[in-house]
Amino acid sequence: MFWADELAASAVGRQVVNDSKTPSGTVHVGSLRGPVVVDTIARALRDAGVEVELRYGVDDLDPMDAQALLTPDAIERSMGVPLAHVPDPAGDCHASYARHFAGVFIDTFDGLGIRPDTYYWMSEVYGSGAMDRYIRAALDAAATIREIYRRVANVNHADDWHPLFVICESCGRIGTTIVTGWDGERVHYECRVDLVEWATGCGHAGDVSPFGGRAKLPYNVDWAAKWDLFGVTIEPAGKDLSTRGGSRDRSDAIAREVFGNEPPLNVPYEFLNIRGKKMSTSKGLGASATRVAEVIPPEQLRLLFLRPGPNTAIEFDPDGTDAVPRLFDESDRLAAATAGREVRGELPADHERLFAVSLVEPDADVRAEAAAYRPAFSHLALLEQVPGVDPVERVTAEKGAALTDRELAIVDERRAAARAWLEAYAPESARIAVQPELPDVAAELDESQRTYLATLRPALEAAEWDGEAVQAAIFGTAKERGLPFGRAFAALYLAFLGRSSGPRAGWLLAALDRSFVLDRLRDAAGAVAA
Repeated sequence: MFWADELAASAVGRQVVNDSKTPSGTVHVGSLRGPVVVDTIARALRDAGVEVELRYGVDDLDPMDAQALLTPDAIERSMGVPLAHVPDPAGDCHASYARHFAGVFIDTFDGLGIRPDTYYWMSEVYGSGAMDRYIRAALDAAATIREIYRRVANVNHADDWHPLFVICESCGRIGTTIVTGWDGERVHYECRVDLVEWATGCGHAGDVSPFGGRAKLPYNVDWAAKWDLFGVTIEPAGKDLSTRGGSRDRSDAIAREVFGNEPPLNVPYEFLNIRGKKMSTSKGLGASATRVAEVIPPEQLRLLFLRPGPNTAIEFDPDGTDAVPRLFDESDRLAAATAGREVRGELPADHERLFAVSLVEPDADVRAEAAAYRPAFSHLALLEQVPGVDPVERVTAEKGAALTDRELAIVDERRAAARAWLEAYAPESARIAVQPELPDVAAELDESQRTYLATLRPALEAAEWDGEAVQAAIFGTAKERGLPFGRAFAALYLAFLGRSSGPRAGWLLAALDRSFVLDRLRDAAGAVAA
């Protein structure tokens, strides 16, 4: 059974699924795994007939701590300030830094079929007074929370430490303040110069009422409070938060021992790694979610996150690799298998369900979607680069029938993705420029390669003019001549591209006019070094 369906089968009563994000900068594509996971859980619950609310929040009262993403003049002003109070770095298109980066990220959701029932901003939640009772409860139970930190995570706070960060009345920072006293109505706090390494406090100290948005609970306490406030029953968390003694364990204990409620079900999920390293918003490591969403259509992007189970790390490096074409190929394999067509290689046991949850619309006709004609991404990327070729006409001819409206939409979507991939991420081997005349480097072909090209010419005259047939002729002729495949392909690339490497040769030649190909083979076979 698919992992989300297994979870849904054990659910009892109304469910509230929650996720949230701290918008500390340009959000990388790895951050989409959480939203895709919670959306898939919500879909599985609804498919099982369970009433469910999907919530998504923005933790915009968290302090700015991503120095690398600020201009030098903004570091002194903004480090340690709540993200909701930091100006929009792009000017005045959003009310704050948080609204800008969270908004750009959230804008990708609808296209992926992620449509939370409720969005919330923690600056507004605190400002409304909804968190006041949790602030009071946490301050009253400060000793208990300090003991939980020691017992669960081996984190020791001073006996006068209280679980709250106040927004300094003097400098506006929240990341540099520490609360050391609570009299039941007001807290005593200090904005310390050296409390943290990444921001400098102003040295102010004072007493203030901590309610109505003037303060924020520490992450672990805030998390437990939100669960109770919103009635959350399921909240997946990343691997870094779910380790033994980590944030999730602390919040679970605080939920039970301070707020008196059972924490929600956790579904731990692994990271999306690039070159073996976790993508990081604050360090700028990893492709942005919005940029990758331009290159990978929603169906394939959802598959990227759902193909492995949540507890499996994903290695994904789109830059200079064939990772994107391979993702499309896997998506097409799942579609073909779901439609009942034979496919090569092993399939996941739950491949039909996996294909269904990768679709953008939860109520889509899965069988109709699977049956739709889907030209290979690599083939379209090739056609986009061949002069004089209309890709729509070509794939229509290859299908052998008119494309449906849905198939035309798939082709248009993939063409746009192919152009974006070629511009941003494609390796040099995928970028081509067919030479209008025989390249000078063709003179480097040795006698065995020229003989191969001469022999290939009649084989291609007799072949069907499609990628698979041409590729088969290329391999068959090389085998017949006893020419190593690598040298055979190098001969073709030199003759047509003027270099020794390129994309799949069969599909490259089949994209060109047959007479042009035959003439070029004749000319290359006769080329002799001067």
